[in-house]
Amino acid sequence: MNKTGILLEVVQVLSDLDLTISKAYITSDGGWFMDVFHVTDPSGRKVTDQKTIDYIEKALGPESNILPKRDTSPLKSVGMHFIGDHTAIELLGTDRPGLLSDIFAVLKDSDCNVIAAEVWTHRLRVACVVYVNDVGSGKAVDDPNRLGKIEEQLNNLLRGQGNDSRGVRANFSMGSTPVDRRLHQLMLSDVETETDPTVGPGEVIDVKPVVTIERCEEKAYSVVNVKCKDRPKLLFDIVCTLTDMEFVVFHASVTSDGSYGLQELFIRRKDGGTLDSKDEVEKVIKCLEAAILRRVSEGFSLELCGEDRVGLLSDLTRVLREHGLTVARADVATVGGQAMNVFYVRDPSGKPVNPTTIDAVRKEVGQTIMLSVKNVPSNSATPSKVARQQAASTSLAKSNFFSFGGLFGKILSGSNMV
Repeated sequence: MNKTGILLEVVQVLSDLDLTISKAYITSDGGWFMDVFHVTDPSGRKVTDQKTIDYIEKALGPESNILPKRDTSPLKSVGMHFIGDHTAIELLGTDRPGLLSDIFAVLKDSDCNVIAAEVWTHRLRVACVVYVNDVGSGKAVDDPNRLGKIEEQLNNLLRGQGNDSRGVRANFSMGSTPVDRRLHQLMLSDVETETDPTVGPGEVIDVKPVVTIERCEEKAYSVVNVKCKDRPKLLFDIVCTLTDMEFVVFHASVTSDGSYGLQELFIRRKDGGTLDSKDEVEKVIKCLEAAILRRVSEGFSLELCGEDRVGLLSDLTRVLREHGLTVARADVATVGGQAMNVFYVRDPSGKPVNPTTIDAVRKEVGQTIMLSVKNVPSNSATPSKVARQQAASTSLAKSNFFSFGGLFGKILSGSNMV
């Protein structure tokens, strides 16, 4: 049966599992919908693992216990990653070199342990969701005075050196909105009020997405056409943005030739109307372009795995800052006492990162942390195969390296994750 937001919920499950959607057919009429997705695993292979297949059927089937019950579990989740008792901190502000290092330093000095985080940057702005607990007790931080001091320090960091008209935000949240959707929501308000689309430090737009919107007079739809470099989670980012802008996707066709993705979506507003004004069309186009570009990362990905400890992220990001590297995106997780972090870095000048800089970083952090370096093309958004193979030789054998989605097996088997 059809219901508001069902398409996003379905695509969210596939996205959380790191499945790549190469082709999709989406249609809904009246009270029913039928969606077909052609998916592969992160390595581009057919999904054959029975646990994955069983999980998809359980998550999306008629007895689904995940989509409607995200708040009922005693554990909280980031994507598919259950992280236990925590406080969620949402940050939005002006990006600058070294900001992430300063944020983690504040949390360390406040006796907060970072157990998971995701960071996005786009056009001189940064959005971040950080999950922390108390160093001493391992429980959520809930003291109002302590939270107030942390919030004040973080707000000071986010304001930057200028007066960004879009403002800053440091909120504490116990909500259950999936982390990547929450990041889109945080940055969506920025795009809607953006007057100067300035490119951030080292940010290079290789090929701008082509987004057009036309009117289908016969069926009273607005037709959104998207052509851009294909990458994982592309359909999720587009559907998420349209949903949060209160549009409903009634029909869609998604294809990929390996390099470029083509998407045609027939949409209406929730009230049944179409996009009639030029200003409204331009606003939707601008928001979709931003949603597509903000997850793209060019440069290098630094994939680090090692024993977790208090202050580890503060130390790692300080090293990156001292070597002149800007963090464009970051994915942080802690599993069974092991820190699994990915930093997408670039040179603030926009020039290619000097290999000697990467070597220097490797020497400084490589004594206790396993480091895998990958040159990231603009259409890449997945961990390297080499990194996963290296991880397999450690105590994390047979788990997917740096993949929140790949942890579903541990969840199903009931193993403890902290």
